[in-house]
Amino acid sequence: MCGMEKFFNIAGPCNPAKHYMLSATERLPDIVSLIRKEQYFVIHAQRQCGKTTALLALKNEINSGSERVAMYCSLEAAEGVADPEKGIPVVYSLILNAAGQIDSLAGCPVRSIAPSSIDKAMMAAGGVSGLLSELSKFAGKPLVVLFDEVDCLCDATLVAFLRQLRDGAISKTKGVDFPASIALVGMRNIRDYKAKVRPDHESLGSASPFNVLTKAMTLRTFTDAEVASLYAQHTAATGQAFEPEAVRLACEYTCGQPYLVNALARWCVEEIHRDDYSKPVTAADMHEAKEKIIRERGTHLDSLMERMKEPRVRRIVEPVMLGEEFAYDELQDDVRLVLDLGLFKQVKGALVPANPMYAEIIGRYLSWGSQLAAERKVPETPWATDDGLDMQGLLLAFQDFWRENAQMNRAPFEYNEAYPHIVLQAFLQRVLNGGGEIIREMALGKGALDLGVLFKGRKYAVEVKLRYLWDRNPEKALSQVRGYVDRLGVDEGWLVVFDPDMAKPWDAKISHEDRTVDGKPIHVFYC
Repeated sequence: MCGMEKFFNIAGPCNPAKHYMLSATERLPDIVSLIRKEQYFVIHAQRQCGKTTALLALKNEINSGSERVAMYCSLEAAEGVADPEKGIPVVYSLILNAAGQIDSLAGCPVRSIAPSSIDKAMMAAGGVSGLLSELSKFAGKPLVVLFDEVDCLCDATLVAFLRQLRDGAISKTKGVDFPASIALVGMRNIRDYKAKVRPDHESLGSASPFNVLTKAMTLRTFTDAEVASLYAQHTAATGQAFEPEAVRLACEYTCGQPYLVNALARWCVEEIHRDDYSKPVTAADMHEAKEKIIRERGTHLDSLMERMKEPRVRRIVEPVMLGEEFAYDELQDDVRLVLDLGLFKQVKGALVPANPMYAEIIGRYLSWGSQLAAERKVPETPWATDDGLDMQGLLLAFQDFWRENAQMNRAPFEYNEAYPHIVLQAFLQRVLNGGGEIIREMALGKGALDLGVLFKGRKYAVEVKLRYLWDRNPEKALSQVRGYVDRLGVDEGWLVVFDPDMAKPWDAKISHEDRTVDGKPIHVFYC
């Protein structure tokens, strides 16, 4: 193949000359109209969703024409600088550097300002607002400024920056030169930014100092058709086909999350087939790639999982894992945070993991310490046979394991209420390692955690519930398990009921019984 081969990118913005990519601007259909109408707007989306790629493509598209001048400016270097006396000069210098990358702005007199003179120049020119005014005047045509990583700004620096933009926007209505259109781009909507400048940590909601925004947009994930289109680019370039079932699995595993879509394809092409384009990418390849990515947890996934330690994230993740039944407000800041992080999404009014890969990564991340302990304490797994799993024997063994190790590593554990669910998953993972997998179905309001255990081509329906929910309505609980049995297409199900009262004698908690619901056996294990 002549020239540079394109590849599936999983690090940094996409370059159309190097990477297979989709039109990011097509995922923001209103953006061109907003710029034409000279509006100010917000774009927010989860990490690794294509925001920067979209902005750079938009900048290049605008600058290739003759009607406007566009400037891209990342504010990431100002992250964590809370004091505006230090933070605003950093923002000022970042805008100057960005202007220097645009041919039509490089000759602006403000570009001659030396770094050591920025503080003095800022005072003379009226700060960020004055600098943007000067650049707008020099451009000679409408200036579009695309601010990326805006949510890196914090506290009083964020407030000062927004106020200067607002003041400039107001001055524009009085004939003063100022950018015709400004985009504020980050992981979160502007209304959700926290300005910790008061003891009560009041948000920037309706009292935002930057209240001239027209619209807030979310950069959506890929559709199934777009995933197929992206993979087809590789086929057209190399001749290597992605079998239809492989594409379908990629869509199912990722729900279109751009990083995961690219990561799966990259692993199949580069790691499994070692760039041997004569071999098609199969469903088995896609499944293997999914497992490898989950186990290896790259930088993006690792940073996402680190957020699980934050109390605000834990306050949502834990009840979702437990399936707690309570109403939530989608505008509540904790809820908005997990949605903006891309960890969860709303489906029919319920909060659920954003995609099956994230669900599995969350489960494995939280149970990793317990799984290591289980590997030490359970050296052999006789319940795994050539024909499948002895699930009855496995859960009897788990009861003994739980009785002996219920307090294992519990003291420092942050997800205390979900701890029993997590230890059960760790025990199952220990048994399944190398030969099976767990499909985790969790959702707020579900009342339980569903675990679809897959092993040697067989499926096992396991549901996990807290004792108080079982005591409240056993028949409803059994009916739920029966429904899960039907969804998996199996002949029997297992229900594990955990009693969180650690003061209760174990002999009063540990037991099991067999029930029958609509002709199908349900095995109930009390722990």
